[in-house]
Amino acid sequence: MARSPRTLYLLAAAALVAALTAAAPGAAAPSEGLREVLFVGNNWEGTADVLASTGDLARIGRIDVVPDKAERLREIYLDPVKLAFFLGVRATAGEGHDQFVDDMYTTPDGSAVVVSRPSFADVVSIDLRSGRVNWRFPVAGHRSDHMAVSPDGTRVAVSASTANTVHVLDIATGRQAGSFTTGDKPHENVFSRDGRYLWNSAIGDVTSALDAPWLDWTKGDRKITVVDARTFAPVRVIDMRARLDAFGRKDLSDAVRPVAFSPDESKLYFQVSFFNGFLEYDLAADRITRVKTLPENPATAKERTTWVNDSRHHGLSMSPDGSKLCVAGTMDDYATVVDRATLAEGPLIPAAKPYWATVDGDGTGCVISESGADQVTAIDFATGAKRVSVPVGDHPQRVRLGHVPALWTGPAPS
Repeated sequence: MARSPRTLYLLAAAALVAALTAAAPGAAAPSEGLREVLFVGNNWEGTADVLASTGDLARIGRIDVVPDKAERLREIYLDPVKLAFFLGVRATAGEGHDQFVDDMYTTPDGSAVVVSRPSFADVVSIDLRSGRVNWRFPVAGHRSDHMAVSPDGTRVAVSASTANTVHVLDIATGRQAGSFTTGDKPHENVFSRDGRYLWNSAIGDVTSALDAPWLDWTKGDRKITVVDARTFAPVRVIDMRARLDAFGRKDLSDAVRPVAFSPDESKLYFQVSFFNGFLEYDLAADRITRVKTLPENPATAKERTTWVNDSRHHGLSMSPDGSKLCVAGTMDDYATVVDRATLAEGPLIPAAKPYWATVDGDGTGCVISESGADQVTAIDFATGAKRVSVPVGDHPQRVRLGHVPALWTGPAPS
């Protein structure tokens, strides 16, 4: 008997879930003599603070992620096209500032940190001992964005947001291993736990003023593209518009922002533009199963055009045991821990424009970046209570776990 396209799609989805949930090799073990740390990218300042990954989050050191700034600016000022895009990034996504660090990951041996730099439209590897650039990869188009590192630590994926392309690079050399096309404005990247698949979500145009719900269609082609991480061939494309409509939420944008997989990778939790909350998507069933609407801050402006880059809530992480979600309520100025089983939120922790949420080193809490207060704050998964806040540089955004040499306190003076 012939099978319908819908049945074939669900069979393919089930096969993908089975592959995702198969026993996966662990991430590459760090070399001896390394210390686990948190890297905090100070986007407008062009630095990254390196903090203890647990406890008091004490600052260990700081690196300059734009040591070649003069050279890059010289190139930009001499090229009218590059200059136009550079100024465009400053005027739109940068809120009047240059964007010098979006995302970062360390190499497995802890010798370097790899950084995407939106305003310079590139990815660089910076030697942690000398502070010098090891290699530089200019992305297609004119802006680099979110990254992801493979579980074995050998490859890094970066979104080239104006070229609708994701590059996958060798983390040690910066050479391109492959690339693939996406929808409009690729954003978040996530590798599956076994490293077999790479997920990318395209969020469309988030800088236009056409933010009214009835104009949502003008934002472009927004979709999740899943590729084979070895061949970079697409294995699945997910259009959340159809899934949202089927779930009865035609009012929500289909621009998928930060995401978090359940530990068995059968469920995907994701935030969307303009929404104060998140949704749950069942991979095998290919449908949205639950939605969580989080409280609105009465002080938050109601005019959607005032929400930065179409964000309402931007930052999502999950406890290692899968029982809790940590949510950054960006434009509502709080963060909260949500019970995954009941979707009940915990205390609303006041935070100034929290932009990201990352699980800390021992997995007992999450760390949010407060871009409006130039600090990071740790929140306890078990209680939902605030643990500590630590000052960092200007406009912290992405926070990532990494490794540095055990006695490292910053690059040696040049």
